[in-house]
This record gives sequence, structure tokens and C-alpha cells, in this order.
Amino acid sequence: MGRIDKNNYYLDICETVLERGTCLRRNFAAIIVKHDEIISTGYTGAPRGRKNCCDLGYCRREELNVPRGTRYELCRSVHAEQNAIISARRQDMLNATMYLVGKEQKTGEYVHNASPCTLCKRFIINAGIEKIIIRDTKTNYREIYIQEWIDNDDSLQGDSSY
Repeated sequence: MGRIDKNNYYLDICETVLERGTCLRRNFAAIIVKHDEIISTGYTGAPRGRKNCCDLGYCRREELNVPRGTRYELCRSVHAEQNAIISARRQDMLNATMYLVGKEQKTGEYVHNASPCTLCKRFIINAGIEKIIIRDTKTNYREIYIQEWIDNDDSLQGDSSY
């Protein structure tokens, strides 16, 4: 059996972090890596000290059938990307790579066409992260260079995976 490649190694770690997620719709996890060292991790969950949806037993956005990528103000959670970013120093994130994995809570399937929301994209840009690697299947992933978002300002408006 062959050795796992480095990107899938970090995506597998990210998938383990995802198991801490508290969202009843879809859980995400993010890890930030620089020079082959994990700088920080984050998963979807309510701000510290507040009850999580899994503790309350309901998701407000789910109850209201809110479409994916809309009405963030109704969500209790802080996104995985945001949690990873606020747990790291900016100087450590400059030119780093963020790994992202998302799974549907009900089915356990990977989130189809996962992508950071527009607010998370802004956080990622300001953090100085160079690229993001997103898992699509257990062995396949996409690599996005953040400069593409900066060059195409329209990408900072639109859909989200959450």
C-alpha cells in the first residue's frame, strides 16, 4: 500500500477536527498549515459560552428552510474558517495553506461543491493565507489560490457551503 500524499494527510486530520462540529445541518473543519506545521484548527460551533444547536436540539435555519448560503444572521455558529483564523497569529498565517472539509450532518456525505462563504473569504484574504485545499471526496480535492479571489472581486459576493 502506498504512502498517503501530504494534502490528503492534512485533509484527514481536518476530517477528524470536523467531528467536534456542533451544527445540525452541515459541519466543517479547517486547519491552517505553514511550513508543514499545523498553525491552528477550527470547526463549526457556537461562540464560547453559548449553547450549540446540537445542545438545543434544533437549527433555526433548518426550521425555516433557509437556503444554503443565505441568512447567516440566523445561524448560531462561527464558521470553521473563522475559528481557525482567530486562533492563529497573522504572521503565522501569511502564505499558509488552509485545508477545508465539510460533511452533511444527516447523510455524512461530503458537502457538494464546498466553498467558503463570502465573509470567510474576506477573513482568509485578510489573514494572508495563500491557498485553500478543499476535499470533494475521500481522495479528491480542489486547490484554490486566494489571489484568484482578489483578482476576481465578484467572487467575494455570492453563495456559500453553510
